[in-house]
Amino acid sequence: MELNQRADIDPGSIEDVRGSGGGGGGIGGLPIGGGGLAGILVTLVVALVGGYFGINTLGAEDSAPAPNSTAQCENEQERTKLLECRNGLFVTSIQRYWQQQLPESFGEQYQPAPTRIFSNRVNTACGAADSGVGPFYCPADDKIYIDLTFYQVLSKELGAPGEFAQPYVLAHEYGHHIQDVLGTEADMRRRQERDPGNANQESVKLELQADCYAGAWAHAAANTVDKDGDRIFTSLTDADIQEGIQAAGQIGDDTLQKRGGGEINPDQFTHGTSEQRQHWFRVGWESGDPKQCDTFSATI
Repeated sequence: MELNQRADIDPGSIEDVRGSGGGGGGIGGLPIGGGGLAGILVTLVVALVGGYFGINTLGAEDSAPAPNSTAQCENEQERTKLLECRNGLFVTSIQRYWQQQLPESFGEQYQPAPTRIFSNRVNTACGAADSGVGPFYCPADDKIYIDLTFYQVLSKELGAPGEFAQPYVLAHEYGHHIQDVLGTEADMRRRQERDPGNANQESVKLELQADCYAGAWAHAAANTVDKDGDRIFTSLTDADIQEGIQAAGQIGDDTLQKRGGGEINPDQFTHGTSEQRQHWFRVGWESGDPKQCDTFSATI
């Protein structure tokens, strides 16, 4: 996978609040960069990676202004080297894809959503969050949140070292944004309220659909362009896609429960098994059609 150093990051795609007051100590002493694998996995098994963080129970909204971190990415030589800048290009690719695809597939206009980079702890419109919950989407402020040290955990501790695992994670979170725009998540919440016994099953379907949307983006990623028409990726191979599929498998409910030292308990699944997550990513990738991602009508 190679990124085009001439490609520009869309303004507003990345907000970097590290050191701006939006960070701080981790909740419960479990920041993602510390505490060891056992502590991280306890937290991840609860959050199950790639969350949809929709309940305001953890704290107050962050009112601090978000610095624009794209200035450091203006140097073309650095743009494809710095992790923050690479993530900016990933986010630009994902959003440019949905700007075109959402109207074509669903007749809805895309609403931009920035990715906010934080360190250790962040306040959001959905509440305060610790790095240990992994990347997540907050529908109350339409932002994706990530502590970039999560990629170290994904690579070194969770067995997904491939570089394409990074944009897969982001594309999954943007899948949640699409669900918010389309009203899919709101419909799911109402079904959960009507039938609490199937709440986890509804959550699994939501997460698998986000994996499928990530796969649909991956299908088109090599052809995504910036505002000037420059391709964002100069090289994207089947091997890169396989890294995304591997990442999906490494963060399945069953795999995380097993890795955390507990028994596999399907009643506690909220994101889907490794096999299910890989399957639905492939559905999106092979079809290239987000309309094929109707997990709620499928037998999963």
